[in-house]
Amino acid sequence: MNKPRGYFFPLRPGSRKSGRLRLSSKLRSIQLIIMLTFMAVTAAVAVIVSVMLYGKFANTAEENANLNMQQIIEQVNYNLELYVKGMGSIFATAEKQITSTPSIDSPLLYERMDTLMSSREDLVSVAVFTPQGQYVVGTPGQTMRMNTGLESQSWFTTAKHTSEISYSAPHIQNLFKGRYTWVVSISKLIQYRENGELRTGVLLLDFNFRTIDELSKQVKLGKRGYAYILDPLGNIVYHPQQQLIYAGLKYENVEPVLEYAYRSYLDESTGEKRFITVRTLAQTGWKIVGVAYYDEIVTTKRDLNQFLAWFLGVVLVCVIAVSVFLSWLIASPIRKLERTVKQVAEGDLNTPINVSGAYEVEQLSRRFNMMLQRIRQLMEQIIYEQETKRKGELEVLQSQINPHFLYNTLNSVIRLAERGKTDEVVTMIQSLSRFFRISLSKGKNIITIQEELDHIRHYLVIQSFRFRNKFRYEITAQEEVLECQTIKLILQPIVENALYHGIEMMPDEGLISITAGLQDGLIIIRVSDNGLGMSKETVNGILSGSVKSTSGSGVGVRNVHERIGLYYGREYGLAFQSELEEGTVVTIVFPARPAGEAMDEQKEETNL
Repeated sequence: MNKPRGYFFPLRPGSRKSGRLRLSSKLRSIQLIIMLTFMAVTAAVAVIVSVMLYGKFANTAEENANLNMQQIIEQVNYNLELYVKGMGSIFATAEKQITSTPSIDSPLLYERMDTLMSSREDLVSVAVFTPQGQYVVGTPGQTMRMNTGLESQSWFTTAKHTSEISYSAPHIQNLFKGRYTWVVSISKLIQYRENGELRTGVLLLDFNFRTIDELSKQVKLGKRGYAYILDPLGNIVYHPQQQLIYAGLKYENVEPVLEYAYRSYLDESTGEKRFITVRTLAQTGWKIVGVAYYDEIVTTKRDLNQFLAWFLGVVLVCVIAVSVFLSWLIASPIRKLERTVKQVAEGDLNTPINVSGAYEVEQLSRRFNMMLQRIRQLMEQIIYEQETKRKGELEVLQSQINPHFLYNTLNSVIRLAERGKTDEVVTMIQSLSRFFRISLSKGKNIITIQEELDHIRHYLVIQSFRFRNKFRYEITAQEEVLECQTIKLILQPIVENALYHGIEMMPDEGLISITAGLQDGLIIIRVSDNGLGMSKETVNGILSGSVKSTSGSGVGVRNVHERIGLYYGREYGLAFQSELEEGTVVTIVFPARPAGEAMDEQKEETNL
């Protein structure tokens, strides 16, 4: 509701919270504390568990990779052992057939050798040679090439000096015309019969190296890992990149391999970390070497690290969501309770608290409701007592109307009668009678603006006789405000102050002007005089009660201000403008209310 400009109305004291205080309050909120605590604890546990899992899984991954490589090499070693044993079995069968045949040139021997050749696809040739390198018998029947250097070939020289089966490194067999096959040769010195005589010779079986090559190619140790085979002298039997090694573009550190028959170690001789696993074939003495690159195992660690980072991120997101929800679930009833308490602190005592949640919150809500009900009862009791006290004080004041004022008025009537001024006596007695009739108002506290203005008019008539026409007065009012309601006796104390403190001591004629009007739904009554005026200290002390007067009717200005605030609200009442030697203007502001509405509110207050 709008208030007239240029006037000051007392405001109730308020408090403002600084931004720092609000920030501090938010940082100390129970929801934030619960959320941050839950997030911190859960995140710490998740990080610790992730670090422990990463260390455990990384070591396990490395161990599993090494173990897997060893198992693969073991399987290759096992398969090659089976294959070599099969080669040895075929060699033993061929030796038995040759040594058991009465003559080396027997057709039966050729038939048996052909049968043996047809039993194995990888068997390339079977042949017997004299110690001098002459061809004795063989299958398939092919012509032997000249100048083969047979006596200098390793399989031949080795067989001549041992009674055990010897296995050669892979080589191209060039003994027979039209055949240049990559083979592994098995040879041994044997006894055979020719023309009834027992002779010594070298038995040779050539096996196609393709089978060993295919078994070795199947070995996959990661994306770049591989396996290769060495003979007991360190010569490469098989290598997937053998051409690069022969060309000097690749290097294998075979010295540590030759030292052990069974070993696993970490090699950095090529500039890269590699896991090396060594196994040895018992029959041939060949060493199967598995090579796995460390960076591929690190890649597994990196993948594990990325997974754990992703997992930790998902966990943290879930923790944040759960912590926000749980903290909201816990703090929501408390915030609701805090909002309700804030409303109560702002003066709304009719706000019930119906907060559900934890047991403690429900109990606090129930106890607060009981306390709020008790406060309302006490407030109603205090209001009733204050209203009763105010009404009692007003009734006492109204019953007194200052005996001094009545005494002086009657003395003035007597003096006028003694002088024979009958008309003035009649006027004064009539004004006094009407003054008291409106003051009493049959016990009513609410009267119309018209009645209040009539009351002050009769008062001024009486005072004009007493002050012997020392002042003039003017009373004007808008027509629409006359039927509006007001509490009575709000103008008399103000006019009394104007007379006794503003005009009585003036050497010149005084003027009191009273106007009543309606503005934006507000009744505005102004009482102005051209008296002596007041200092700012006096103006500030009138409504605070520090300035009191012993003259007048006894119904003080402060009492008027408090009654208006009590009935209409604290934002309404009196406002003063005054300067010394310039006069005083008192403005009364309160809402415009029809008679019926005002009477209803009066009844409601009376029932309190």
